[in-house]
Amino acid sequence: MKPNNSAQECGVGGVYSLFPLSLHCVARDELAEPLCATTWQALRSFINPAPPLERRESLARSPLLWGPQLLSSGERLNAAEPWPQNAALYQPLKDEQVLLSDNAACLAVQAFLQMCNLPVQVVCRANAEYMSPSGKVPFIHVGNQVVSELGPIVQFVKAKGHSLSDGLDEVQKAEMKAYMELVNNMLLTAELYLQWCDDATVQEITHPRYGSPYPWPLNRILAYQKQWEVRRKMKAIGWGSKSLDQVLEDVDQCCQALSQRLGTQQYFFNKKPTELDALVFGHLFTILTTQLISDELSEKVKGYSNLIAFCRRIEQHYFEGRDKDSLATVPSPTLRRSLMT
Repeated sequence: MKPNNSAQECGVGGVYSLFPLSLHCVARDELAEPLCATTWQALRSFINPAPPLERRESLARSPLLWGPQLLSSGERLNAAEPWPQNAALYQPLKDEQVLLSDNAACLAVQAFLQMCNLPVQVVCRANAEYMSPSGKVPFIHVGNQVVSELGPIVQFVKAKGHSLSDGLDEVQKAEMKAYMELVNNMLLTAELYLQWCDDATVQEITHPRYGSPYPWPLNRILAYQKQWEVRRKMKAIGWGSKSLDQVLEDVDQCCQALSQRLGTQQYFFNKKPTELDALVFGHLFTILTTQLISDELSEKVKGYSNLIAFCRRIEQHYFEGRDKDSLATVPSPTLRRSLMT
């Protein structure tokens, strides 16, 4: 694989001058047990040369509102403030780096913003994970505010006067949240399992892509460090001992529940989309259109024709005809048709 200078390029210029390193990365010492302190300090210095203390001070002085600050200061948000035309969504490099679960999350947020009719420019950065306030992608930069992940972004957008679920009653809202938890607990976890716990996928896809922006040996060290973190979490939630067949069965059960809830409707709650539709689309569409070493995962989704039609409907309504450079990782129409049939 040809090395590139993306990591170094992202460390200079506009990105780091705008975004101090996140609290997630500052606090990462507690997760770095497999690496000695000296090695981990060297890695952090490569990604961002500022020392930890200076980074903490820069966070305190920063005019930007970061994840925890933003959520705790929601009452200060001006709902009447218009959505800027230069709003940006940050994600990993889409051609050579982004993984299945991250691409699904990025596509879900982008679908949600499209459903809200809020423009956003997708910006790909090799170190997007380390720039994020939560350590997860995607995150959006709107004015002087930065917020990551779908749930907080939904709340942030709602505080600005845009909501997809205001028309639902309390029972429907509770049901919507329950299905969103189902997707996160089943589909997202299955994607993470496949990426980091299935040995064949890890060696052929995950490690090469995850470490692609960085030179050797940093590419290998960061990939193994991430793998250790994910496997530790899988073990904690009871997925560490599961077989691939058991994981695929969980995916099938999740798809069955979603298919039954959707039925013959256009969207999960009548004729208008909600954040649930954005979340489901992000994960299912990514599973259907991502080429892995095996088709077993996508075949589980293809068993439900109404879910396939649902993905096509959202793609056609909210993504077709838009600037391809501003979209998340969406395959060409020919490739999409071949993968989704």
